[in-house]
Amino acid sequence: MVRTREPGGTSVGEAVRQIVLGTETGEMALVTEALLFAASRAEHVRRLILPSLEAGTWVISDRFIDSSLAYQGAARGLGIDAVLAINAAAVEGCLPALSLVIDTATAVTTERRCATPDRIEAEGEGFQEKVAGGYRELAERFPERVRLIPGDGAPDQVHARVMREVAAIL
Repeated sequence: MVRTREPGGTSVGEAVRQIVLGTETGEMALVTEALLFAASRAEHVRRLILPSLEAGTWVISDRFIDSSLAYQGAARGLGIDAVLAINAAAVEGCLPALSLVIDTATAVTTERRCATPDRIEAEGEGFQEKVAGGYRELAERFPERVRLIPGDGAPDQVHARVMREVAAIL
């Protein structure tokens, strides 16, 4: 099994991560943000994900295309279909078999956050509500692979819900 994250997972991806999440970057054009995530994803797919899958290895990633669809497509207003089109060449048809979204009230996620907010997290609860709405839209649009996991309760309860979804595809 390979564990990875986005943006990141490769040297190019980590450099892009510093640009898109760093608080020193400031504002950028919405399409620039979407293209930077797609560029990181292209490297991630070509250098790590596809070789791992071809070797028969499971890949677990903290974020992938559905994050861009929710953040840039829904919350930023670029449109889910537009962000799908931007990412088409980046993913080369490689979509997750299962995309789990911990569905939790925004106030709770803010309270649970341990690290200093990055550039996007610092945009506040209003923006995060739009992101959550985007993920809910994705679960309706792609029910075969996007699942909402209730995030209420203790961590072990949420973990059990996640494991039930994972077990269902094994």
